[in-house]
Amino acid sequence: MTHPHYNIYYITIYYIYIKPIWTETPRPCITEAMKPLLSVLSGNPLTPPPLWLMRQAGRYLPEYRELREKAGDFLSLCLNPDMAAEVTLQPVRRFGVDAAILFSDILVVPYMLGQEVTYQEGEGPKLGPLDIQTLKPDPQKIAPIYETVKKVKSALPENCTLIGFAGSPWTVACYMIEGKSGTDFPEARRMSRADPAAFEKIMDKVIDATLTCLEGQIEAGAEVIQLFDSWAGKCDNPQRWVMEPTAAIVMILKAKYPHIPIIGFPRNLGPKYLNSYAIQTSVNAVSLDQSADLAWAATALPKKVALQGNLDPDILREGGEKMEEAVKNILHSVENHPFIFNLGHGINKETPPENVARLVELVRRG
Repeated sequence: MTHPHYNIYYITIYYIYIKPIWTETPRPCITEAMKPLLSVLSGNPLTPPPLWLMRQAGRYLPEYRELREKAGDFLSLCLNPDMAAEVTLQPVRRFGVDAAILFSDILVVPYMLGQEVTYQEGEGPKLGPLDIQTLKPDPQKIAPIYETVKKVKSALPENCTLIGFAGSPWTVACYMIEGKSGTDFPEARRMSRADPAAFEKIMDKVIDATLTCLEGQIEAGAEVIQLFDSWAGKCDNPQRWVMEPTAAIVMILKAKYPHIPIIGFPRNLGPKYLNSYAIQTSVNAVSLDQSADLAWAATALPKKVALQGNLDPDILREGGEKMEEAVKNILHSVENHPFIFNLGHGINKETPPENVARLVELVRRG
């Protein structure tokens, strides 16, 4: 499907028709049977807070490394429902976290659109040349991901929530244009400034494909969606390229699946934009990186918006007294605010699993 330009059509409709209704309508009613993560995403503070960790299924776990060797390349692992489901469930079994996040990758969207995507050990992802004219979604290419969701959902403990995800359009477009991972994405940033019309065409295609990917995950059983904008902090025009595309996706998903909460992760966006992000996108929760001030966010962001975060992954890797003190400070900063304990970014591969087990113990103890 092809949508009109999101920043003219979607956002106009959103602010005129959807936003007033969403702002005035209470969140879904909370029942005693509601899972902890879903309860918090409905605006209900819990003590202790629910906990899950970004990249909780990954290279720091020996059981993951063993399975990874059998899978061959990384993309094959993501598209193998049996293996991907097993990887997704590994940290749930080991640590008893409150959510399982689908084991996949944000670059399945350009892969579905027909851009070549490969993963080279030690070098990160590589993407082939980008030709806007040839980008065409082929949903069958990522159909195995939906089978993974079904397998995980059927195997989860009763109180554990299944999170689906995708990359936000700005971050995905950066990879597609640059052709590789990076820290600055100079070519993507240049295009967004010098040729916004061409950049918008890419974003439109990414939005369409992202919606297809997320709708498929929800239909298969995902209970929450997280949008990863890992490179939001590198955007020169966050209003146009971070907030408006994210708002478009949230608006469409909520219109079709009003019961599905959405978490936004605009990494390194900074306090100048975070409040606008929370309001304009209508996400149920904002996930904060380790540079963010949780105490400030609990005061500055809308009370109905849950917070998620934001332990430094390096502190988790180190463990010990420094980690214990950091956990206490985080929990103190968000008292009486809907909160999900998480990291400010993904787990480092050098992290000892026993540090994660200790973290879970500390958060549960409060």
